[in-house]
Amino acid sequence: MQEYWEAYVKPIDGHKAMVSFNAGVSDYIPDEQHLYLGFVKVKLQNPKEDGLVTQEESDDIGFIEDRLEMESLRWRSGKYIGRIITQGEVNFIYYLKLDFEWSNTVESAMNEFPDYKYQFGSKMDTEWEVYKKLLFPTIREWQIISNHHACNSLKEQGDNLKIPRAIEHKAYFKSDEDRKIFIAQVEADGFTNQKEMEVEFNSSTMYGVQFYRLDVPYYYDIDELTMKIIDITDANNGQYDGWESSLVKR
Repeated sequence: MQEYWEAYVKPIDGHKAMVSFNAGVSDYIPDEQHLYLGFVKVKLQNPKEDGLVTQEESDDIGFIEDRLEMESLRWRSGKYIGRIITQGEVNFIYYLKLDFEWSNTVESAMNEFPDYKYQFGSKMDTEWEVYKKLLFPTIREWQIISNHHACNSLKEQGDNLKIPRAIEHKAYFKSDEDRKIFIAQVEADGFTNQKEMEVEFNSSTMYGVQFYRLDVPYYYDIDELTMKIIDITDANNGQYDGWESSLVKR
C-alpha cells in the first residue's frame, strides 16, 4: 500500500481548519482489518487567532505526532491516517484493528508531554466515514491541492508567479451542446477557445475544449479562477481537467 500525505485548508463547523491526510490509503478503504476509529485531541497552548498552530508550537506538535506513531507501532494499534488542526486543538486520527489497547497507546505517548492537555476515544467506523467525509477532499479541495503543487513547482524553477501569462485550461462534457454553451460562457468572460477535441472514455464520447486567458498563476489567484471555472463547468454537465502555464522568470 502506497503511503503519501496531502494537506489543505477548509472550513469545519464555520472555523478554519488545516487538514492533513494519508491519501495513499484511499484506494484500499474500507479496510476490513481496521474498523475502529481512534482519536487523540490535544489542546494547543498558544494557538494563532484563527485557531491554527503557530510556527513556534508546530515543533512540539510534530514531536507528539511522532511519539503517537511510535507507540501505535509498539502496541500494533493501527494506522495513522489524518490530522485536523482547528479551534485551538489538534486531532490525531487513527484506524485501529481493535480498540481495547488504544488507551495504553495514547497514555504511553502523552506521558512524555505533561504540559499538554488531551482527550482520546474510539468508536466503530466500519465504512471509514470519517476518512471519506471529513478528511478526504472534495473535487474543489483537490483542485486547490493540485493548484498549489503546480505553483510550488513553478516557483522552484524560478517563476515569478505574479506576472500575467496565457494559462491554458481543459474541460470535458457529455455532449457537444453542453460544450457549446460552456464555450460561449467562458468566451464572454474573456477566454479564447483554442481547440476542441473528442475522446473515448468508458465506451462513451467526451467532448473537450482547451481554452486560455491572460492571468497570474499565484496561489490564491489561481484558486479563485479555477473555482469559478469549475462552477461554470458543473453547470453544464462537465468536468474541469486542470491548467498549464509556461515558465516566466523575469
